[in-house]
Amino acid sequence: MTDDGTGLFTIGALARATGLSVRTIRYWSDEGVLTPVTRSTGGYRLYDATCVARLELIHTLRELGLGLDDVREVLAGERSVAEVAATHVAALDAQIRALKVTRAVLSTVARRGSTAEEMTLMNKLARLSAAERQRIMEEFVAETLHGLDTVDPDIQQRIRQTAVRLADDPTPEEADAWVELAEMIQDPDFRAQMRRAMEFNAADRQPGDPGGRSMWFARRLVDLAAPARERGVEPTAPEAEEVLAELFGDADRGEVLERMTAGFNERIARYRELIAIVNRQPAPPHAEDFAWVVAALRARAGR
Repeated sequence: MTDDGTGLFTIGALARATGLSVRTIRYWSDEGVLTPVTRSTGGYRLYDATCVARLELIHTLRELGLGLDDVREVLAGERSVAEVAATHVAALDAQIRALKVTRAVLSTVARRGSTAEEMTLMNKLARLSAAERQRIMEEFVAETLHGLDTVDPDIQQRIRQTAVRLADDPTPEEADAWVELAEMIQDPDFRAQMRRAMEFNAADRQPGDPGGRSMWFARRLVDLAAPARERGVEPTAPEAEEVLAELFGDADRGEVLERMTAGFNERIARYRELIAIVNRQPAPPHAEDFAWVVAALRARAGR
């Protein structure tokens, strides 16, 4: 306080009383959020006990990250502390989401050892809006199915309904999965691979054939392959031939392998896994059963 008995504080005394720096108090005073009650005969700013309480409130609001405009509105009674806090919470949530995406991208860059160009692409992909992500997926699906009217309706429906729903607060794994998925579905080689799988499906059907054949075959494959695999039967073992005979009869194993690998291979399996990760869904079931059948076919294709 001053020593003139007025009970007023100089900036220095106010700094000592509150633990704030003289520079900070002077700045807030210059910005109009802490107005002195008067000035001394020497022109120094003087503050009263009310200013001390006001300064504590300013300090608290600033520590919580509020800007000076928000502080002015609270001090002027234009908005309540609760209203400003609610607004600030929403802003912080948005910042946190952005930081999580940033962290996910940087984690991926560090793990992959990415170049600057790759990092730029990953950052762009990670920050796409939900509508932009879905547009990329819809373009991929449209190209995959274009002109193939005889693709099994059940398969068509499943593919057309494929969606990507990256959470607002993605984990590093989810953000990384989306970036990998986006890169994959824009890769011409993968697009051609998926197109080839649909062409095989379409070629196996005639217009007017009922749907469901593909799903029936998938269930039958699991019913036959899963027990063998769980018993420890290796794809190269003679017992595996019994499963293949049940599934494909006496069809040429090389042709069957070509169709099977078009619809199921490592990249397509990874594609399905990535969609599950992004959408926070369980991993696709029975991938090991399909892989077992493909391995068994490969073991016999050259015979």
